[in-house]
Amino acid sequence: MKICKRCLYSEFHPLNITFDNAGVCSGCRIHEEKDIIDWNERKKILENILKKYKNKSKSNYDCIIPVSGGKDSYFIVHTVKNVLKMNPLLVSYNKHYNTDVGIRNLSNLKIKFDCDLINLTVSPEVVKRITRSTFRKFGSIYWHCIAGQTVFPVQIAVKFKIPLIIWGAHQGVDQVGMYSHLNEVEMTRKYRKEHDLMNHEAEDLVDEFDGVTYDDIKHFKYPHDKEIEMVGIKGIYLNNYIRWDSRSQHELMIKKYGYETSYQNRTFDNYNDIDCFNYSDVHDYIKLLKHGYGKVLDHAVREIRLRKMTRNEGIKLVKKYMFKKPVNLNLFLDWLGISENSFYYIINQHRNKLIWERNDNWDWVIKWDLIELYKRSGDKKFELNDIKNYKPFILTKTKKSTDKKQNYILIGRGYN
Repeated sequence: MKICKRCLYSEFHPLNITFDNAGVCSGCRIHEEKDIIDWNERKKILENILKKYKNKSKSNYDCIIPVSGGKDSYFIVHTVKNVLKMNPLLVSYNKHYNTDVGIRNLSNLKIKFDCDLINLTVSPEVVKRITRSTFRKFGSIYWHCIAGQTVFPVQIAVKFKIPLIIWGAHQGVDQVGMYSHLNEVEMTRKYRKEHDLMNHEAEDLVDEFDGVTYDDIKHFKYPHDKEIEMVGIKGIYLNNYIRWDSRSQHELMIKKYGYETSYQNRTFDNYNDIDCFNYSDVHDYIKLLKHGYGKVLDHAVREIRLRKMTRNEGIKLVKKYMFKKPVNLNLFLDWLGISENSFYYIINQHRNKLIWERNDNWDWVIKWDLIELYKRSGDKKFELNDIKNYKPFILTKTKKSTDKKQNYILIGRGYN
């Protein structure tokens, strides 16, 4: 298995990472741009783009910002509204796996930034039918979340004729170096299908066996190209114009606006995806069982590239968290109405056989000792300079809440 000599990504990354002749991955090479780009100049380019979309008559919103209660939403809204002086409409897809922390963060976001917000909650029975289908067909319990989060803002943009959508970081740029920051890559239906949705559009789910109908998928269908063209919809990513540093951004938001953080079982990052019971838990465990790595490795790679931990510190954290069992599996199984045996039977159909194999006891095992491979594959001559020693992520105090804890919250009060 080929592993990057600087970070910890391997050749089996599902977003098709590449390596140069020195053995350094494309994600690390593109990440080097963050230290050489003139970000003041990039911000001016962004400001010029936004000028074209400013609604001078104030009869409509200037742009749409997709938000949640557990990612970079606070920083994006802060930047767009308070720094760049745009008037955004916030749009949120209800993922159904909501935590009380996420409900409070989303409520606090609306209040602190004084923004209008539209939220879509699809029928729980429809979401369960779709989840059973995506889990059976391609081993994903999170397809409906990603599909909803990436299409609902576009549907609202078409409906309200708001041509500009502003997203945070483009995963293909920030994680695997699929594009340069200077390409100014924009939102596309093609990227959404091939990478976000694992090459499965909503229409592909209609199936008598799973009981998914055309009516069930209407909230997950991308608008027709003609509708997009009529409004002139453009989706841009802030990380092409602002030096992206998720940890520093979150810590600024904790200080300025009271963003609430939460402990996560399978990673050291207490800031991202804390609005969801499953993303960094059951969904991430499925990622390990399919692809041989977990979210903690993504987080370690990010911090290594940002010089906030050494490669060895990253390996220790991966060893500590990546192979932990999920704590919320039974909660998910009860919600979906399947047994644990059924869960593993389905996941076993979707394991990457280049990574996983059966041992003599017929148990599934990874073909390599990953931790040893990570240790041996590094090369000090590719290590970055001025690396800081790792400091734990901040855990804020838990605020009062009338919402249920330790159970999915479909609709919460968001007491603040």
